[in-house]
Amino acid sequence: MKRFLPHLIAFIVVAIWGVTFVCTKLLLLGGLTAAQIFILRFIIAYLLLLGYSLSKGIHWLSNSWRDELNMMALGVFGGSLYFLTENSAMNYTTTTNTSIIVSLCPLFASAIIGAFYKTERLNRWQTAGTVMASLGVIMVVMNGHFVLHLSPLGDALAFGACMCWAFYSLLIIPVSKRYPTVFITRKVFFYGLLSMIPYIILHPDLNIQLVINKPTLLANLLFLGCVASMLCYVAWNWVLKRLGAVVATNYVYLNPVTTIVFAWMVLNEQITVWFIIGTVLILYGMYLVNTKRPKLSA
Repeated sequence: MKRFLPHLIAFIVVAIWGVTFVCTKLLLLGGLTAAQIFILRFIIAYLLLLGYSLSKGIHWLSNSWRDELNMMALGVFGGSLYFLTENSAMNYTTTTNTSIIVSLCPLFASAIIGAFYKTERLNRWQTAGTVMASLGVIMVVMNGHFVLHLSPLGDALAFGACMCWAFYSLLIIPVSKRYPTVFITRKVFFYGLLSMIPYIILHPDLNIQLVINKPTLLANLLFLGCVASMLCYVAWNWVLKRLGAVVATNYVYLNPVTTIVFAWMVLNEQITVWFIIGTVLILYGMYLVNTKRPKLSA
């Protein structure tokens, strides 16, 4: 059960993050900008974690300035820079392009983490598994419509978001061994918001009154702040600590699967045979990544 629980939580977190695309779209249609959504959801999440930490006896700073700088980098790569590049990409390229590129994060994360940590390097079976899952993601997102509209700027921004999450997965490895999960997550929210101060100065109106006056918008924002941000970030950082960054990050491959299933249930979007084949490739690829195969003798 102890080995199964982190995998179950990783799946639940990714499933919830898949639903957030719909919630975010509703907020965008309601009049909020992508940056405003990010700021408001992180404010909610930070205040909740701050209140929890104060009730338990808060520890404000890391044990060293290097660790504090690492926490700052986590807030930027896993917070402000990730969300801004991902959401900005949508203005210049298609949703399909963005989804494919961002969902390929585990492929790049595995390579980057393996370059720094020998113990995290994939063997040939695991490498084959992550490549297979990547192909599955492409099939799932395209869902039978094999047409890509290339946009250099938009695709570059989406790739930037992909690399942000890969570096987040790398940077969290050393601090996860020395600090509690809640402390790390609170720092991510704090520095994510701190790095958005220039935007807040230039655009001080966060449309809070608009959200309060519309219960639907408020409900979606509370879901993003309380569940998708606060609870899911805490849970995900805990999963990273238990499974390791490479294995945990491979669950991101399931993100487009849960998004399309939710869209099929709520928006009656079509699911094709390509989606099913792609899902099978993702699941089998993840199985290979999670299976330690003995090295073949020469």
